[in-house]
Amino acid sequence: MIIIENAAIATVDGEGTEYTDGHVVVGDDGRIAAVGTGRSDVPGQRFDGSGCLVTPGLVNTHHHLYQWATRGLALDETLFGWLTTLYPIWGRLDAEIVGAAAGAGLGWLALSGCTTSMDHHYVFPRDGGDVLAAEIEAARRIGLRFHPTRGSMDLSRKDGGLPPDHVVEETDEALAATEAAIDRWHDPSPDAMLQIAVAPCSPFSVTTRLMEEAAVLARRKGVRLHTHLAETDDEEEFCRKQFGCTPVEYAERVGWLGDDVWLAHGVHLDDSAIARLGATGTGVAHCPSSNARLGAGVARVRELLDHGVPVGLGVDGSASQEVSHLGAELRQALYTARLRGGPKAMDARAALRLGTIGGARCLGRQDDLGSLEVGKLADLVLWRLDGLGHDGIDDKVAALVFGPPARVELALVGGRPVVERGELVHADADVLTAEARRAHRRLMQAT
Repeated sequence: MIIIENAAIATVDGEGTEYTDGHVVVGDDGRIAAVGTGRSDVPGQRFDGSGCLVTPGLVNTHHHLYQWATRGLALDETLFGWLTTLYPIWGRLDAEIVGAAAGAGLGWLALSGCTTSMDHHYVFPRDGGDVLAAEIEAARRIGLRFHPTRGSMDLSRKDGGLPPDHVVEETDEALAATEAAIDRWHDPSPDAMLQIAVAPCSPFSVTTRLMEEAAVLARRKGVRLHTHLAETDDEEEFCRKQFGCTPVEYAERVGWLGDDVWLAHGVHLDDSAIARLGATGTGVAHCPSSNARLGAGVARVRELLDHGVPVGLGVDGSASQEVSHLGAELRQALYTARLRGGPKAMDARAALRLGTIGGARCLGRQDDLGSLEVGKLADLVLWRLDGLGHDGIDDKVAALVFGPPARVELALVGGRPVVERGELVHADADVLTAEARRAHRRLMQAT
């Protein structure tokens, strides 16, 4: 048993229950045994949470971990210009580079309060080895709950797409590899540490046939679907030119709306598109820092939420959002919403919901993750909020969201510590840095 006490607690349950001085008890089954006010008399390992806030662990709903090896490039480009600059470099990825990049990215996410992360990997060089296995091993090394998606691209430049020929797969090859990844890795159990989703990359890098057959495959296998959609004006123009419709209309045409789907970005959505996402229960991974870095636009998050759309937060790939700090993304999401809709558009607790239960809904894990409730998995974070940067902000949730990025005093995944006192438990940050540095240098030298 693990007992955290003397802490402020934001449960993010349906009633928004909070305690200014409370406790959380974690059972030896890795689930939450009790949450309440005051101290607990249950025997076990005790953590003093004085000056801290306990929240559910943050859930990252969109990322490209391999991009850690190509940060700091194409800094002043739009999405399409950024992609055309980086595609040739990514074509030289291999399992060693991807493993090192994923280790660094996941370690950094853990230190930023993330306990569950997805990854969208869609670049599979023919001589690159088993890159999906490499990032799965990296997640095991760090100790995070992991939802990698088997991505794909089969529409190259010569056929009217954006990526160069050498980074795409044949359609049948991509579908077969996706099914093999599900069969090998996917764990459907409620306490799963590893689940696979199906994720063709985007309308401008994937054929209609791949989109349609990927949806059929995912539903036959009982796994979720993910892709980029409505990120930029360029994509809107591409869809209208190629398909005669908007991105959301195209998604519906190919079977890609539903409560088993979550879409990355959803920036350029009109009223009818938002209503359709809400009616179908289709989720959106909101990536405000990446959208700002690429100048892609401001997502209509307030309207999405008002229509019942499940919305989570994503840091997006480290090459389009070099900070990649999920805790800091809470404030970025709040600020972005207010830039569009004024100070009433989002408050601190709404931002925290995006990063926790909203993300869990996107990944289909809301029954077991995303809030601190008895019986749910003990994925939680103890944030230190009594230092110089936060002292004087009496509302601990406001301190977390409005203040500077907070140190993670303790992060548990299924009741097991992955961060203690601001340090990784299962990996050395200096080693991860050195490995990622070597991977970056080798990749850049090869180009």
